Amino acid sequence: MTPPADAVSPLLEEHTILGATITDFAGWRMPLKYDSELAEHRAVRSAAGLFDLCHMGEIEVVGPDAGAFLDYALVSELSGIPAGRAKYSLLCNADGGVVDDLVAYRLAEDHFFIVANAANTRFVFDELSSRAAGFDATITDRSTDTSLIAVQGPLAQDIVTALVPTDQAQLVSDIKYYAVAPAEVAGRQALLARTGYTGEDGFELYVPSADAVPLWRALLDVTVAHGGVPAGLASRDTLRLEAGMALYGHELTRETNPYETGLGKIVHLDKDFAGRDALSRLAERPPRRLLVGLVGSGRRAARAGYVVHDAAGDLPVGVVTSGALSPTLGHPIALAFVDMATHAPGTAVTVDIRGNREPFTVTPAPFYRRPR
Repeated sequence: MTPPADAVSPLLEEHTILGATITDFAGWRMPLKYDSELAEHRAVRSAAGLFDLCHMGEIEVVGPDAGAFLDYALVSELSGIPAGRAKYSLLCNADGGVVDDLVAYRLAEDHFFIVANAANTRFVFDELSSRAAGFDATITDRSTDTSLIAVQGPLAQDIVTALVPTDQAQLVSDIKYYAVAPAEVAGRQALLARTGYTGEDGFELYVPSADAVPLWRALLDVTVAHGGVPAGLASRDTLRLEAGMALYGHELTRETNPYETGLGKIVHLDKDFAGRDALSRLAERPPRRLLVGLVGSGRRAARAGYVVHDAAGDLPVGVVTSGALSPTLGHPIALAFVDMATHAPGTAVTVDIRGNREPFTVTPAPFYRRPR
């Protein structure tokens, strides 16, 4: 079942012992940071960070029609991905608005595992259940009995490899991006996925909630031994922003559609799915606005909700959805919706930051790409 309001991670006591600052996030009590969010951000870029993601929702779809059902429920074609692979997709409403963005793992021919955003888990479960009529598929909310821990950073593979049996070391290195496999990690059975939300290499580990604490402790010991740190939601947000990744409630909402957010490429209009008619109409005309990256030349960050103006500072042309002073790059970055006349890379704009018009330039996202 979906966690009630004021839910707590099974790892909350571990975070308290580590001195974390705890905050409310989507009804969960979660670690915002442990010491310095800047240090946590930099540790993920240089070594590794360990994240508690137990607030995310996990929904199981099982049955002979599981693939066909998800083809109908989501904008992407899920029936074509092989077992052991994952796909990023969207759940849209009848108007084409985004109900949630999610990752779907195919564990077997008739078995999928859907990961939803914490704030939307109940809505996603209810919407999937309502769309399942006529399909031989069972939808089960596994959120409270499943825990998710992520290790992200250039040393993530070394950290996970240190905790698997010797005969599974090759399995860890062989897992491709957006793939998943069962593994034994620190003596616990886990689903090991090479996915993440930081722009770095990394793994997400799904385990029964009863195994969350021992797995966290084992991962933390090895992460720290490799120069990494536990990391909270604050650094996760700046990491994903540098990587140009959308955050539901900011870049994605029920009032945004895939085409204006740059996600039109994952919409398969050649199949029947909920919301297809509206998205077909939207695809036939240019969007009235587009999500773009902004880079500032000063030191003041543009935050969500700040108004974007033309270069002269006179005409409003958009609004910032996420923004920060980039810890990695050392200058302000932001994502913003701007009108079509302003979306070209290199276009000069200004952002109203507490009454001052600060200069920014439209630029393609992501702002940061990890070294290969």
